[in-house]
Amino acid sequence: MVLTGVLIDWGGVLTTSLSDSIARWIAADRIDGDHYRQVMRRMVDHAYGDGVGESVVHALERGEIDGPSFERDLAARLLTVDGVPPVAEGLLERMFAGFERVDAMYDMLRDVRKNGVKTCLLSNSWSNEYPRTHWDELFDAVVISGEVGMRKPEPRIFHHAVELIGLACEECVFIDDIEANILAARALGIAGIHHKDADSTIEELESLLSLTLRRA
Repeated sequence: MVLTGVLIDWGGVLTTSLSDSIARWIAADRIDGDHYRQVMRRMVDHAYGDGVGESVVHALERGEIDGPSFERDLAARLLTVDGVPPVAEGLLERMFAGFERVDAMYDMLRDVRKNGVKTCLLSNSWSNEYPRTHWDELFDAVVISGEVGMRKPEPRIFHHAVELIGLACEECVFIDDIEANILAARALGIAGIHHKDADSTIEELESLLSLTLRRA
């Protein structure tokens, strides 16, 4: 099957890594890092692993609760190094403030579109703002979880994304930095690239699409 569609995540793929942004926030807000990692590991493992039932992360990503509600919930679970909860208001904005765009990935998207490959942003939102300037040059479609009421790794959001660009699952490749999302896509017949860095992702995508793509 010839691949003619690219589905791609935003945070940690088109941007620098989430861990880098979180590290800056932990330092700036004087968060107890060890406690944060314990709390977040439980929340993320439940949301993307084998957790039973719904969680506040599921609700946030589907847009069923708003950002301020999640900020209050998360702040109540965390501690600063002074032993008190961090300020809830603006917590998510501060957490993601360290994201920086990765130009090589944006150049790659422009290249694949020039070669007739359809592109779709497929991102789980944590009520965050997206830098949408020039998105019409990058994407044929945009699927943001909180705007469509679905989230990765739910199969329905992948089906929705491929339908928007007029392709079948077997005609698409999906790029994401979370392995659970990649495994979910592969189960539907979508090729998957587990993103680690721009160079390795672009090299793998070149092989799958039989194209030469820019890295700088």
